[in-house]
Amino acid sequence: MFFKKKQTVKDYDRKNLKPVIRCSICTGEQTAGFQNIHTGKFTEVCLIRSEQDLESFKNMYGLESMDKIY
Repeated sequence: MFFKKKQTVKDYDRKNLKPVIRCSICTGEQTAGFQNIHTGKFTEVCLIRSEQDLESFKNMYGLESMDKIY
């Protein structure tokens, strides 16, 4: 009776942006987003509170692996 919501893969600028997880050294807070390769500017997309949040971010953008920055 219930239908599963169809997930679409979002696109991002692969030439200028790379997906990363930004980790706080002090609090351990993790944020997923994209870092500009040329300027180093980080754009936050979502807060990672659990492994499920990370997996949903990866599935949303079709990613397999991500770098961590501190």
